[in-house]
Amino acid sequence: MSHHYRPLHAPQLQPQLHIHSHNFREFAPSRRLASHVAAYWTVDFLPIPGNPGHRVIPDGCVDIIVDLFASSSRQAAYVAGLTTQVEVLQFAKARSVWGIRLYSESARTILKSPISTLTANRVFLEDLWGQEALDWVEKLLTAQSLPDRIEVVEQQLGQILDATEAPAPTLVYQSMQYIYEVKGNLSVTDLADKVNFSERHLRRAFELELGLSPKEMLGIVRFQSILEEFYIGDYLSLTDLALQHGYYDQSHFAGVFKRYYGLPLKRLTKQA
Repeated sequence: MSHHYRPLHAPQLQPQLHIHSHNFREFAPSRRLASHVAAYWTVDFLPIPGNPGHRVIPDGCVDIIVDLFASSSRQAAYVAGLTTQVEVLQFAKARSVWGIRLYSESARTILKSPISTLTANRVFLEDLWGQEALDWVEKLLTAQSLPDRIEVVEQQLGQILDATEAPAPTLVYQSMQYIYEVKGNLSVTDLADKVNFSERHLRRAFELELGLSPKEMLGIVRFQSILEEFYIGDYLSLTDLALQHGYYDQSHFAGVFKRYYGLPLKRLTKQA
């Protein structure tokens, strides 16, 4: 089953970031896992002069991250919760990490815990999965190739889904499908009407499940939808792009973009 939403990240939008000291790659999951997993990804990073760092931008997803240079499986894997503003990571040592990007509305099934409990930046996977996490991470660390690593991941996630009874769609799940469908171009009031609940009930459901408001999630998905159109060049001008996505004007659009990306959109346009 495919998914309407596939977030983009800085190395895809800024080709100049692909240098020998900063290598970012993404891989699509199998069809079976495509409704739960947005992508698998890797980052190899060398802390040398001129490396601009790894830019992490909000995408409405949650990541399982594994340190491939870890000496043991204990505390090598952790879960990074939802982010709402840009962060540029600089590492003091060489890093090689493997990531699994999970859609927020279905992440609970994989993680066995609501995302709202993961807002403290990171939670060790061992705290969520117990011994199962250590055994799985050990297989990842000893995998001999990229295809082997993907197979280890797909097998683990598949086993979790097989062992879990498919839950009835939650209010958050249903709301996220509308948000993806309209690419974030929706007010909270209209979203509440779509799912036939009050705004207050909707906000409470998002806070309990995701740890952020529906307004914030709408903004993130709308931002990512703009990145997609910018990436494929499907717009006439920056003003046109802003108006298409419901911003009052280009100035309002520029302020929101800088908050989420950390750079002015015009700078990306010049780089492109």
